[in-house]
Amino acid sequence: MRGLRGGQDEPGASPATARGSRNDRGDGRRYEALGRVMAALSGEAETLEACRDLTWWRTTDHSWHVEWRDGPQAAEVAALLVERIGEPGPDAAPAAPAGPATASTAVIDVMEVTFVLRAIDPFGMERLRSRPGLWRLSAALDGPAGAGERSRQHWEELLGG
Repeated sequence: MRGLRGGQDEPGASPATARGSRNDRGDGRRYEALGRVMAALSGEAETLEACRDLTWWRTTDHSWHVEWRDGPQAAEVAALLVERIGEPGPDAAPAAPAGPATASTAVIDVMEVTFVLRAIDPFGMERLRSRPGLWRLSAALDGPAGAGERSRQHWEELLGG
């Protein structure tokens, strides 16, 4: 029998052939936790834009690893995720730190699923917020600080605005 990857079907290779896949609520919970983490990260556009090579994968122990290059420190992302995911409300999910957090690594639990956060060469949120960027939306919308009369911006010229 051929599997999804062109080889022989292996247990767990596809949802149709996985043993107990219909009754295994663990996988559903793990993917829901990943969805909540990604939704919380997507609410922070500047944070995500500062990260390069954002990747995530599930390990053999069923934890999720999230890794990025540049951008915020792992401890900052962990604090942000715990705050956003654990906000009071009808859809609140339990989220808590699960170990020490440093600039490069942090571990959190979301819905009893472990997330290992790893930042490679982070520069931190403070530097991110203070760094003038060409495409920062807030700067583009507000215009130059203290300007009485607004002049046309370079992007307005390009867009014909």
